Amino acid sequence: MIIFNLSNYNPGPFILVGIPGLEHCHVWIGIPFCIIYVVALVGNCTLLYLITVERSLHEPMFFFLSMLAMTDLILSTAGVPKSLSIFWLGAREITFPGCLTQMFFHHCSFVLDSAILMAMAFDRYVAICSPLRYTTILTPRTITKIAVGISFRSFCIILPVVFLLTRLPFCRTRIIPHTYCEHIGVARLACADISINIWYGFCVPIMTVISDVILIAVSYTLILCAVFRLPSRDARQKALGTCGSHVCVILMFYIPAFFSILAHRFGHNVPRTFHILFANLYVVIPPALNPIVYGVKTKQIRERVILLFSTKSSE
Repeated sequence: MIIFNLSNYNPGPFILVGIPGLEHCHVWIGIPFCIIYVVALVGNCTLLYLITVERSLHEPMFFFLSMLAMTDLILSTAGVPKSLSIFWLGAREITFPGCLTQMFFHHCSFVLDSAILMAMAFDRYVAICSPLRYTTILTPRTITKIAVGISFRSFCIILPVVFLLTRLPFCRTRIIPHTYCEHIGVARLACADISINIWYGFCVPIMTVISDVILIAVSYTLILCAVFRLPSRDARQKALGTCGSHVCVILMFYIPAFFSILAHRFGHNVPRTFHILFANLYVVIPPALNPIVYGVKTKQIRERVILLFSTKSSE
């Protein structure tokens, strides 16, 4: 009977407003978002293609990089196409199951991105601190276990969020002042106590990401200690050079993420328009920049990209 009564509150379609206060600029805002999204698609697909077909790139570092590229594609595709449909077509409706699906892939890919960066830091630690044991430590079996482990961890962290939302009755407004569905934004529309949603939605994913950051910091502290013990300057520069692209990607991922979290928590005077615009940029700019950073700073990928496009242009 309780289930039957709650089913009366089951929501119909939600309405995604877009970027509140900038509705008149939606058409123009969509243009740079579309361009950056296309760059992200082309860059990450090219990266995946090169890593797949080039045997010289079948190494642990590039396997994790391919995972990062796939996760970035999921992160951007979970939100940007729907945002563009709002900006250009006025298609603001989204079903409740569609909203849950979008939210799950958005949050899960964010947590998985963080875990992949942690795995890549471990890879660099082994490569620099134990180079002679690199192939014996990071065997294909070990890499598969790491990949499955971090994917399963991300899945298990975000799946409860879906059930926390499905238990809520929605009997008030169904208007979401955003371009995509996110956990707390949807939970606040419910006509019930959402304390569990707030505590779980904030504490568990954030503590998970913070633990990743701590492990990455420990890895790079050990890496720096090992690098500064190297006898020659050239050896030190070469060792640090292999970490350059990874450090850039780490900074691009975590600095905006923590800035957004702190702005939401303490920036009460920051306009909502800024929060939503920043959140939209965050899901598209890092996925677009990551393959560019690795293409510029990683010699093996840079050479393969040049070879790929030079071959096509000569045909």
